[in-house]
Amino acid sequence: MSRISQTDPELTHRLTRRGMLGVAAGATAAALLGAAATPATAATDTASGAAGRGRPVLPPGRLGIQLYSLRDKVSTLGFAPVFAELENYGYDEVEFAGYTQGSAGPITLAQLKRLARNHGLTPIGSHVGYYSSDPNAYTFAQNLTKVLDEAQALGLKHIGTASGPNRYGNTVDAWKRAAEEFNTYGAAAKARGMKFYQHNHSDEFSFATDNPKVRLYDVLLAETDPDLVFLEMDIFWAYAGQFRFSKRPDGSAAPFEPLDYVLKQPHRYPLFHVKDGVSDPSNQFGYRMVDVGDGDIDYQRFISAVTRLRGERLAHHWQAEHDQPTESFTFARRSSEYLHSLREKC
Repeated sequence: MSRISQTDPELTHRLTRRGMLGVAAGATAAALLGAAATPATAATDTASGAAGRGRPVLPPGRLGIQLYSLRDKVSTLGFAPVFAELENYGYDEVEFAGYTQGSAGPITLAQLKRLARNHGLTPIGSHVGYYSSDPNAYTFAQNLTKVLDEAQALGLKHIGTASGPNRYGNTVDAWKRAAEEFNTYGAAAKARGMKFYQHNHSDEFSFATDNPKVRLYDVLLAETDPDLVFLEMDIFWAYAGQFRFSKRPDGSAAPFEPLDYVLKQPHRYPLFHVKDGVSDPSNQFGYRMVDVGDGDIDYQRFISAVTRLRGERLAHHWQAEHDQPTESFTFARRSSEYLHSLREKC
């Protein structure tokens, strides 16, 4: 049975709007991925894609969701009803943001793993803190062994942090120091058969305070071992970083395209956060966060560009997310519908 509702008027509206909007990621993205279609052509292409023409953009078995987006439902209903809904919506994977999230009723890791499996969901990763001043904190720096023990008990293939590498400040040497710690965590994770990853926000794309010509994200990539430290690109925040940091502090141009980072080193990006935004230059981040498919980030092009690379179609995991959804189940359902509806152009 198809996972896509063919009669959902909201989805039809969103597909048409997506075609009308095209790419809002900047001139570099257009040059890299090809010029955006004219509104009429884009609307026609997207509508025909929804009808089933062309190969699905989203690889089979690779759609997940960051459970932070559903924290309100987990805290009031518990994991079982949430996982049942995600199964109905066609999700394949889940990424944790803690293993209780205030869940209604106690649950063990073994129960959580079994519950996910019973609903056809693979636990793919989890976000854990980087460091804390509390020696007993559940972070990589303070309790690495416990963090990895619990990730292994859940059968996770990835374990990472959403914290920026600015523990020691935002100088080049400070990020080199943090990168060395990430290498340590990565080596420990690799010994357990897992990949350690870091999830970005927009500040990672800012410039070093002691050398404003150096982008800090480039320091992270250069100073971490590519066999030990991986990245989960949050695509929304990467484009927010593009909006905020396409000029150096002195005003000189420093444009960059988030997708370029992935295409240059695709093996370093096993995970992505699929999060959408409407372009809004009055917003400090350049975008207002919205449900996936309601915004201006062209996911047909972004996902296709990655999965068309030789050997890369099934090498990545795409996690839908919204930090503050209006209604979290509705967000989860419609995001899955939209992403499953995308088709590559014939």
